[in-house]
Amino acid sequence: MLTASRALSLSSQSSPELPRVAALDDLYRMGVRPRQGEIIMIAGRSGTQKSGFALWWVLNMGLPTLYFSADMTPFQASVRIACSATNKTTEQVELGMADEAIAPAIRHAVDSVPITFSFGSPITWHAVDDELTAFVELWNAYPAVIVIDNLMDIEGASADYTAQMEAMQNIADLSRATGSTVLVLHHASDKSWEAKSDPWKPPSRDQVKGGMSEKPELSLSVALDPTSYIYRIACLKQRMGPSDPSAQTFATLRADPARTRFLPYEHGLTAI
Repeated sequence: MLTASRALSLSSQSSPELPRVAALDDLYRMGVRPRQGEIIMIAGRSGTQKSGFALWWVLNMGLPTLYFSADMTPFQASVRIACSATNKTTEQVELGMADEAIAPAIRHAVDSVPITFSFGSPITWHAVDDELTAFVELWNAYPAVIVIDNLMDIEGASADYTAQMEAMQNIADLSRATGSTVLVLHHASDKSWEAKSDPWKPPSRDQVKGGMSEKPELSLSVALDPTSYIYRIACLKQRMGPSDPSAQTFATLRADPARTRFLPYEHGLTAI
C-alpha cells in the first residue's frame, strides 16, 4: 500500500512524454501530451490513413517498436517505411529496388529503422506472447511501443462488443506488464449522419465503434480530405489534459500518402 505522497514520488518520472515529432506541433499546442506507458487509440473512418499515420509516427519517434499488422501486407509496410525514410513515392521506391545502382541506398535508409513487424491475421494473444518473447530475447528489453493494427483484427473481436472490451482489457494488462506504450488503431462509423454530411472532419467520440475510445488514456480521431490532403487530428479523450469529445477542435497537417509523410500545415489549429 502506498500513500499519495509516496506514489507520486515513485511515479512522477515513470511516465515521461513520448519523443516529440515536429510536424505534430499543432497537436501539442492543443495540450495533447502522449506519454510513455499509455494506451493511445487512433480512430478514424475507412480510408483515413490510420495505418500510415501510426507507422509514420512511430518511425519519427525512433523508439524500438513491435508492430502487429493485420491490416497491411509485408509489401505495403516495407514500401511505406522506405517511402517515408527516403522521401520517395511508392512508384519511385518500386522502380529503385529494381535498379542495382539505387537499391542499396534505399536498403541503407531503412536498415536502422527500429520497427519489428508481425503480420499474422487475425492477431492472436498467443502470437503476441511469442513475438514479445522473441523481441526480449533479441533486445533484452520490452519494446518501447507496441502497435495493434487494428482492434477489430484481434481474434474474435471483428464484430463482438464483449470480445472488443475483453481485448481492450488485455491490452491494458499488456501495457502495465511491459511498460510499453500501446497504440491501438480502431474504426469509426461510416454510416453516421456526420460521416455522410462532413466526411473530412474527425469523427466525434460517439462515432467510434463500440464506444472503445473511453478505455485508453488518450484517444485521437483522424480524418483525411482526399482532394486537398488536409489531415485533421482531434483529441477525444485525455485522462490528464484537455480534450474535446465532439471533435470540433482539431490540429491540421498536410498528408502525403504517396510518401507516407505528414507535414505541418500553415493554418495550424482549427476550430469550427
